[in-house]
Amino acid sequence: MEEKQFDACMERMKSGDKGALHEIYETYLGYIYSIVFQTVSNREDAEDVTSEFFMKLWRLADTYQGGNGHRTWMATIARNMAVDLIRKTKREILIEDFADTRTETVSDACVEQEVLSDMSLRQVLDTLKPSEREVVHLKIMGELTFQEIADILKIPLGTVTWRYQSAIKKLRRYGYE
Repeated sequence: MEEKQFDACMERMKSGDKGALHEIYETYLGYIYSIVFQTVSNREDAEDVTSEFFMKLWRLADTYQGGNGHRTWMATIARNMAVDLIRKTKREILIEDFADTRTETVSDACVEQEVLSDMSLRQVLDTLKPSEREVVHLKIMGELTFQEIADILKIPLGTVTWRYQSAIKKLRRYGYE
């Protein structure tokens, strides 16, 4: 959805048009869910926050000022809501250790290569630092520019590009481009 279309939908929402909210929902459900899931790392929580996001969007229609990059604006709101949930519930996200069940008679190089080839993309992404994973997720899944990511995360542009390049190097090591 282009900026003008989004702005028009927000104007319609101000006058109570639920159809406009439905258009935004249909267009951006996956985008918002992916941002929230990246932050909370829990499907149920991500679904809850995503639903709450669209209800909040309805309430924010009166305060929206168009023409300033609606995707970044929505991503910031969604990410802040996810962070608020984490703070509110004070949950710790546990990272499972990847156990090597191979016998010691197999050479370490063979074991390492076999483990690497068996790793799914999700497991490989889990090896990244959370800050790297967040940047990769916003860049690839969110289709955001580095500048938009820097604005959302409130960090310097150079830090965003450095985290992205560091993450890509790690992903290539596991055979992912």
